[in-house]
Amino acid sequence: MLGGISIWQLLIVLGIIILIFGTKKLRNVGTDLGGAVKGFKSAMSEEDKEKEKASEKDAAKVAHEEPGNTFDVQAEEKRKAEQQREERP
Repeated sequence: MLGGISIWQLLIVLGIIILIFGTKKLRNVGTDLGGAVKGFKSAMSEEDKEKEKASEKDAAKVAHEEPGNTFDVQAEEKRKAEQQREERP
């Protein structure tokens, strides 16, 4: 039961809709609706593929590190401390 609507009431409503619109028009509406759902699904799968490709490209960019572009803070602090010791004597 769908909120107090029985199967017989649904069949009567369906029969009235068929009488008003006709089976041919309802078939066309069903075909159009099915095509729209199919197009939506294919668009979503294409978007997922594009996101996957973009993440692969980003992962490749992140993994690539050029040598010499790093900065070691501890080594820099040690170097400054040694310079200060040399200047004090």
